[in-house]
Amino acid sequence: MNEEIRKRTKWFMDARFGMFIHWGLYSIPACGEWMMSEKEMTTEEYHKYFEQFDPVDYDPKKWVRLAKKAGMKYAVLTAKHHDGFCLFDSKLTDYKATNTKAGRDLVREFVDACHEEGLKTGLYFSIIDWHHPDFPKYGDRQHPMRNNLAYKDEKIDFDRYLEYMHGQVKELVTNYGKLDLLWFDFSYDDMTGEKWKATELIKMVRTYQPDVIIDNRLEGAGDNHGSITTDEPLIYSGDFASPEQIIPPKGVCDEHGNPIPWELCATMNNHWGYCNFDYQYKTPQMLVRKLVECVSKGGNMILNVGPDGRGNIPTKSEEILTEMGKWMDKNKESIYGCGISQLEKPDWGRYTQNGDVIYAHVYETPLGALPLYGIGPDKLESVTYLADGSEVNRGEAWNTVLYPDVAFLSFGENPVFTYPLPDEKDTVLKIRLRQG
Repeated sequence: MNEEIRKRTKWFMDARFGMFIHWGLYSIPACGEWMMSEKEMTTEEYHKYFEQFDPVDYDPKKWVRLAKKAGMKYAVLTAKHHDGFCLFDSKLTDYKATNTKAGRDLVREFVDACHEEGLKTGLYFSIIDWHHPDFPKYGDRQHPMRNNLAYKDEKIDFDRYLEYMHGQVKELVTNYGKLDLLWFDFSYDDMTGEKWKATELIKMVRTYQPDVIIDNRLEGAGDNHGSITTDEPLIYSGDFASPEQIIPPKGVCDEHGNPIPWELCATMNNHWGYCNFDYQYKTPQMLVRKLVECVSKGGNMILNVGPDGRGNIPTKSEEILTEMGKWMDKNKESIYGCGISQLEKPDWGRYTQNGDVIYAHVYETPLGALPLYGIGPDKLESVTYLADGSEVNRGEAWNTVLYPDVAFLSFGENPVFTYPLPDEKDTVLKIRLRQG
């Protein structure tokens, strides 16, 4: 990783936890953001949602405050998704929020709310567009008209589309003040790299937002890391890898085995956009542990919410984020600025580390004393519960003498007895080692 990228991504690597917000016209049919494609709808059929869009409850300050309450350090909003509808006041199209009943620039309000609340600000922008007349249709793998023979011999001017797409990105990077993150989505098949005039696009972005960090999806989609892992990444390879709905088994490293910045993007249920029948929500415990797993592998987690057609984040999502926030409030020190530990993953949970401080994330109740794998008993300087700062009892006893190279801890008075974990989600222990 070159020094320029290292400097740009410093805040990102320290932040570790962010909010993704997928919101647009698709919140009205309420069955996910790919609905136009999945149901092969024409732009005319889909237009009824444009006419209906009226988010009377939209208050991005509420969203941003919820993100902060959850312990998130940045937020990314879908300025434009694949359906081509713009939440911002683009001068290049009429297909935008200002021409709906909303009647205003919803991106501007979001960016202003982030800036006011001190949250790092990100915008998502789809480089594909199912609404634009010059985007490929028939035979394209995703386009709603991929099977419509009426478009088989259609003549389009893709350069005109690229001019439009680049123009919209320019609007975003010039009209909304400082942006911290740009999330492009996505390349596929032969629609990758220079097909998007990606070098030209990124040079333009860097002219106006030199410090903005960018994902790797101009080059590759999902967990296809492309040249971002090589010694000579392309200008559009991005600053971080973006695995989707899967945590890489070993994190993400360059070709020499050195960690590079990456971010898991994940949903709370099984959809990105609002889906009123999807109740398959992940538990706060699972999501806390997945966040810890990302950090322990040198990565971030950006967790998605899909607001409804009125502009409200679903109650269940709010409840989950509030629960995660309670844990983060006590244990954020083991997340922010932390990364891969010098110690191998223990059987009972995970380690994260910041400098010479190690954080033990204990998920499983130990039978008797808890072994601190990789740490000798004479190496322990101190161990405290991160949540309240109280001391953790040592656990060496008559039944640990066969393991003289391992330090043991006890969650109660008698190291031979079994005690419940203080926090079933994740009990975090702060460990300081003796130096020398």
